[in-house]
Formats: sequence, C-alpha cells, structure tokens
Amino acid sequence: MTSELQQFGKILILIGSLIFVAGIFLLFSDKLSFLGKLPGDILIKRKNFTFYFPIATSLLFSILLSIIIYFLRK
Repeated sequence: MTSELQQFGKILILIGSLIFVAGIFLLFSDKLSFLGKLPGDILIKRKNFTFYFPIATSLLFSILLSIIIYFLRK
C-alpha cells in the first residue's frame, strides 16, 4: 500500500512540475519569439488558407522532453 502511495505522489509531483514549466513558458512566451520560426517549420499562405506545421520546433521539444525523461528515470 505504501509503495502505491509513493508512486502516486511521484506522479503528482511530475504533473505539478510540468504545469509549472508550462506556466513559466506561457509567461515568457513573448520573449521566446524564435520558437515557431525555426528553419524547417512549414508555413503556406494562400488567399483563404493558411497551413502551419512546426516540424523543427516539434523536434526540438521532443528532444528536450526525451532528455528530461531520461534523467528523471535514472
């Protein structure tokens, strides 16, 4: 029973940390203007149509998240 509660506590701390980081990111997002404008992000504008797919930004976030998860599991 105790180990189940400890696991649940770790999950709650992780979720809280992710919400905290997301809040900080949103707070300072105007200063991070390079995100979403990296080379490799696709932007197609037509008359009545805009398509945006941030490939490079997605890869950057994926790599950062993988590194964070790697160190948390160690």
